[in-house]
Amino acid sequence: MSASHKNLHSKLSIGGLLITLGIIYGDIGTSPLYVMKAILGEHIINADIVLGGISCVFWTLTLQTTIKYVLITLSADNHGEGGIFALYALVKKTKIQWLIVPAIIGGSALLADGIITPPISISSAVEGIRAFYPTMETETIVYIVIGILFILFTIQQFGTKLVGKFFAPMMLIWFAMLGTLGFIQILEHPEVIKAINPYYAYHLLQIHPEGFFVLGLVFLCTTGAEALYSDMGHCGRKNIRISWIFVKLTLVLNYFGQAAYLTHHEGSTLQQLGGENGNPFYLIMPHWFLPFGIVVATLAAVIASQALISGSFTLINEAMRLNFWPKVKIKYPTEVKGQLYIPSINWLLFFGCVGIVLHFEKSSNMEHAYGLAIVLCMIMTTILLNYYLIMKRVKLYFMVPLITIYLLIEFSFLIANITKFADGGYVTLIIASVLISIMTIWYLAKKINKNYTKIIKIDDYKKVLMELSEDLSIPKYATHLVYMTNANRVDELEEKVIYSILQKRPKRADIYWFVHVNILTEPYKTQYKVTEIAKDDIYRIDFNLGFREPTKINLMFREVIRDMVKRGEVDITSRYESLNKNNIIGDFKFVLSEKFLSNDNDLRWHENIIMNSYFFIKKLSLSEERAFGLDSSSVKIEKFPMVLHAPENIGLTRIIK
Repeated sequence: MSASHKNLHSKLSIGGLLITLGIIYGDIGTSPLYVMKAILGEHIINADIVLGGISCVFWTLTLQTTIKYVLITLSADNHGEGGIFALYALVKKTKIQWLIVPAIIGGSALLADGIITPPISISSAVEGIRAFYPTMETETIVYIVIGILFILFTIQQFGTKLVGKFFAPMMLIWFAMLGTLGFIQILEHPEVIKAINPYYAYHLLQIHPEGFFVLGLVFLCTTGAEALYSDMGHCGRKNIRISWIFVKLTLVLNYFGQAAYLTHHEGSTLQQLGGENGNPFYLIMPHWFLPFGIVVATLAAVIASQALISGSFTLINEAMRLNFWPKVKIKYPTEVKGQLYIPSINWLLFFGCVGIVLHFEKSSNMEHAYGLAIVLCMIMTTILLNYYLIMKRVKLYFMVPLITIYLLIEFSFLIANITKFADGGYVTLIIASVLISIMTIWYLAKKINKNYTKIIKIDDYKKVLMELSEDLSIPKYATHLVYMTNANRVDELEEKVIYSILQKRPKRADIYWFVHVNILTEPYKTQYKVTEIAKDDIYRIDFNLGFREPTKINLMFREVIRDMVKRGEVDITSRYESLNKNNIIGDFKFVLSEKFLSNDNDLRWHENIIMNSYFFIKKLSLSEERAFGLDSSSVKIEKFPMVLHAPENIGLTRIIK
């Protein structure tokens, strides 16, 4: 881990706390825009419902966000990195195979949530304009929201460091505004503080017209907690924990302030108090303050999307390293570890968000689609967290009640959210299902591929390779011939590599190099090991890279060669006489194998679906040479048929005259 990255996680700083506000809390910080509005809906304002609503919100923020995520889950970091895939990489060490299921479901659900968060947050804020222009058409608001989304996704390419610096002061203003507006209302009606008593939450579930299912709306107040965990690598655990004290205080003040205002207007409806888009968030603002409030809320809503977007980049990067996702292009806009930009995911998210806005049009319609996917993600995190606590040997008398309580809470939220399925929840579940399918297909295909890859011992072919290197009757293919290999053991190699060297046009080279990339379960490590198989003829290099390290094999390989030359371990000058005497470095040629599904396969039905889907997705993904960061001018791609099940003997009969 670099010094700057280590400092990020171990040191508290004013700058770190501010950037944390800008990057981490957008999603959870803008929930006051729609939570109380969603709980009340079109019902007549009833003091018991209002007090019960904020009691539920207070205890959800306390139990779910503060205790589960900020205190417990943030401790389950993988060398300072968080998120469901980082957690899976940790518990993977238990060798429990089925844990891949909650990892894939949880990761897909969080990505699906990244498509609904920006539209609902921005739409909720922009609709505040109707406080001044009640006749403004929904179509106009839709266009404004799409325009804001376009700007937001365009600036992602500059990295979260720039975004965090720009957003941080804005979020400080936002949270200060939340707390101040709420505090003023509480001063006028301090009796609202009694809602801290959990009895009011229990009472709400009995008297609310939707009863138990109101929990589906209460859940909206904590949807950003999973993104908070995913973005830990950007800001560090200590900065998140300290800043959360301030964030939670302002959120609670605002919720209680909204409740204080509403209890004072018992018997009315939100529509009577504020028109078609009556929202208690805007109703507690003095009329003169509304223009400023709407602008700040809109900017905060834009920032709300940031946590999910940067979290999505991190998730996809981890998914690629864990063989859950096709290889895609990754850019590193800043020198800060953990901060990256994935163009294809950025624009896929953008078009997904635009589709959501066009489909639902109003934020009140989006509330039905929101929350169902993310509660699935939270349940999956709890399952993985259980195994993490087992790994850490946490006492059973502490762990069992803790996990049981959170599974009960989250399954209650899930059941309450099920009612949203027909009203729009199906949208995020369809998106999550597509993502689950891609991850499952990619993982299973890689597993099938590995199972049917024939591995041989290098020692069996060492002699023939050394003889080939000296065989002047065969034209020289390259001075240095480099093969990428998936064989984990240094004394082994795939049969197809030997086939390529010896039979698919014999390839004579002065030195053969075999390069293996081993992705570790920790995020940041760059190590390598050199194995000399035959002096001046055959070498193997093993790179051990963290799952968040860029795979730039071209640069890394060059660095290793320089180091070996410096140590006197290898001579890389050209073996051609005229070039050698002038100390000209020999040429390097990389050979990559690209598989295609052979027609000579007798596949089972499920293998047929998986492998055909895999090769279809592979066409849309990054090529092997670009994924390894190789210079295309020095790369040769060879196609190999992939035979999983060779057909039985056909039984031909020879005709003899």
